[in-house]
Amino acid sequence: MSTFKTPPKGGMTDAMARSAAALTATQADTHAGDDDPFQEGDSIVYAAHGVGRVDRIGIDEIAGTKLEIIQISFPGNQMTLRIPLSKARKSGLRKIVTRDIVEKAMSIIKGKPHISKGMWARRAVAYQEKINSGDLIQIAEVLRDLRRNVDSLDGSFSERKLFEAAQERFVSEVAVLENKDPTAVLQALTETMKAA
Repeated sequence: MSTFKTPPKGGMTDAMARSAAALTATQADTHAGDDDPFQEGDSIVYAAHGVGRVDRIGIDEIAGTKLEIIQISFPGNQMTLRIPLSKARKSGLRKIVTRDIVEKAMSIIKGKPHISKGMWARRAVAYQEKINSGDLIQIAEVLRDLRRNVDSLDGSFSERKLFEAAQERFVSEVAVLENKDPTAVLQALTETMKAA
């Protein structure tokens, strides 16, 4: 028969101490393995919400556990998000893309649309997943494939909404990268799509 020992009040068991040490080591590893760590003030992209800004990185106590938290604000939808820094990359948080990626995305947008014969409901789900991926290349594919119906009566309401969501994600990230007004970026993008 085994016996169970209750730890002294306010004290810490060996398992608790090991767990706390492991947590501290994990947080240290997060920074050590990251060649381009997030900094306060960085513009970032969060896959599900688009472009935001790192407001704060610091230690918070959550449910009795101390975690290093990154706090991000999304001015476009007046939202603030707090996630553990150790899980930031895995959850889809990334820095703004480089100019090379934007150029690849623009060449995709200029390409010939891929026309699928499948049911619209399935295609709409696939397009939404591409938008929510936060990947600028996948967003460019949505713009390329849906642009044909932007100025025509052929497109449905849901098609237009998906196109606008992809366009907003694309424009907001490129505007931050190039330090331009989103209206100017949108105008340039529209001209590119019409010329394609």
